[in-house]
Amino acid sequence: MKILFSPSETKRELATHGKLEKSSLIFPYLYEKRLQVLENYQALLQTQDIPTLQQLFGIKDTQKILTQASKTIFDALTCKAILRYSGIAYDHLRFETLTENAHAYIEANVMIFSNLFGPLLAGDLIPEYKLQQGESLAGFKTEAFYKEHFSDAIDAWIGDECVLDLRAGFYEKFYTLKRPYITMKFLKKGKVVSHFAKAYRGQVLREIALHQPKDEKELSAIAFTNLRIKEILEQKLKREYVFEIIA
Repeated sequence: MKILFSPSETKRELATHGKLEKSSLIFPYLYEKRLQVLENYQALLQTQDIPTLQQLFGIKDTQKILTQASKTIFDALTCKAILRYSGIAYDHLRFETLTENAHAYIEANVMIFSNLFGPLLAGDLIPEYKLQQGESLAGFKTEAFYKEHFSDAIDAWIGDECVLDLRAGFYEKFYTLKRPYITMKFLKKGKVVSHFAKAYRGQVLREIALHQPKDEKELSAIAFTNLRIKEILEQKLKREYVFEIIA
């Protein structure tokens, strides 16, 4: 099973590996394409234009902006993408508390869609960076660029495997699935949860890593903690599991 996942606005300042290089990321034959985005981003940082960087980073504090802008992503040390991100979903995944076998499963089968680095395997090595969701690089839309240049590679990576799409809506702009896939929606007292959906996506990914289902039948057999299947909706290629939160 292949799982598509979102990144997080917040990052850990963790350094466990060397500098970014071609072999750090999936699809090394497309590394030159990624470099176009990364060099564009680095050039914006070097301008030290405060209003532009406020928008880019999504922060107002001038000193924090200048500190962030002084970093060079090509010189910074890296860590695994699954450890770099630290938002709600990742807090509920609690990756570091999982078994080594679960680690290996996530690192090989979870693809995270970074608005700067594009599609990443969870085990890929990336430096710390800051880029607010939905922000372009001076008009350069990274989501459109990665969709154009990386979609065929993602198709090949997925192959004929079952796909679970746990991405937030914005990250669907990076890649459109062309084969049947599964999504999940979470309801609390009959109403769709949005912000807290991140927590349940993290929880679901954790339990998937422990059970390691190979297909939809095995996925549907997992009794997810505090979740009960209410219904399954079908629309074109999508099968949406609607869960009621019972905690």
